[in-house]
Amino acid sequence: MEYKAFLIKYAEIAVKGKNRFMFEDALVRQVKRALVKVDGSFNVFKTQGRVHVETEDSVDYDEVMDALTKVFGITEICPTIVLEDEGFDKLCQSVNDYMKEVYGDKTATFKVNARRARKNYPLVSMEINAKVGEKILDAFPNMKVDIKKPEIWVNIEIRERIYVYSQAVKGACGMPVGTGGKATLLLSGGIDSPVAGYMIAKRGVVIDAVYFHAPPYTSERAKQKVVDLAKIVAKYSGPMKLHIINFTEIQKYIYDACPEDELTIIMRRYMMRIAETIAKENKSLGLITGESIGQVASQTMQSLLCTNEVCTIPVYRPLIGFDKQDIIEISEKIGSYETSILPFEDCCTIWVAKHPVTKPNVNIIKKHEQNLSEHIDEMFEKAVSSREIISID
Repeated sequence: MEYKAFLIKYAEIAVKGKNRFMFEDALVRQVKRALVKVDGSFNVFKTQGRVHVETEDSVDYDEVMDALTKVFGITEICPTIVLEDEGFDKLCQSVNDYMKEVYGDKTATFKVNARRARKNYPLVSMEINAKVGEKILDAFPNMKVDIKKPEIWVNIEIRERIYVYSQAVKGACGMPVGTGGKATLLLSGGIDSPVAGYMIAKRGVVIDAVYFHAPPYTSERAKQKVVDLAKIVAKYSGPMKLHIINFTEIQKYIYDACPEDELTIIMRRYMMRIAETIAKENKSLGLITGESIGQVASQTMQSLLCTNEVCTIPVYRPLIGFDKQDIIEISEKIGSYETSILPFEDCCTIWVAKHPVTKPNVNIIKKHEQNLSEHIDEMFEKAVSSREIISID
């Protein structure tokens, strides 16, 4: 069946009270953004409790669904037929035509579920359910009614027009991007950070990203891998700016001046400082990392305390209580896993101490950072000012 209308349902937005319209409008904007890359002209508009997508063109169903299932804020997408109100007999005939085309002679149980949003319709919901159900039974002898656990829900929504649907595709849920502020993601080439960006974007947060590159120790292929990961996250989060920092000079200087077992922590502290500088320039309200307690030496509680100490804005860690398998499953779901496991090293894996400290003392770390002369400040400013910025759509 060729569908030219899709009814979009949401859940969390519905409890937003007097500013609910702001979230609905944001959802409409995000739906329009997602459909830009789909061939066809779409009309996206809202009614009470619903967002509608309609077109006069022949569109690729799979492309439409692929686009809409990546929009945060949507709980279900329902392919729908739209009817003008031409009387109840015409409605019953249209429902039977729909059932015939979608289900044919299938043997199944069903339940009619009418919702009368337009209160001047001459029949109430219970009457619609009974009378339409009777017509379906007459036309399809293989069908039976089951009001408790039906295999098919025949939904009829009576609005200015009438919407009939029986299928629903699960959406991405969450909140529409743009309703939760802005944050900056520390994006590496690993599995964790793209998932962290996805999860924060799911709460409505606009994302920019920072990647620390260390040429010639990390290759252009490693850099391209991160660009590809940013593109995958952007399918859900929308357009972002990827800030690429040349971190080699700072890393080498820290390597030469600081204790070997503290290299990871001190380098991480400088990454956080740089990321915060960029975040503040771009009016971000926090940093996002893919850290999970205990996963590696730099992610113990003591290590996280040390890295947090240099930040003056919040650091959001949506994966903090996840184990690796939890993270991998989400990575596979959003399509980043296969890219993340490509064997191109990033700067965090190149400059790793053989025996890194797992319980660093922040006062000792700060004391050892004093070994870094004023040259580190010059390197810091150079790394920030000379960064490459890539627009990811």
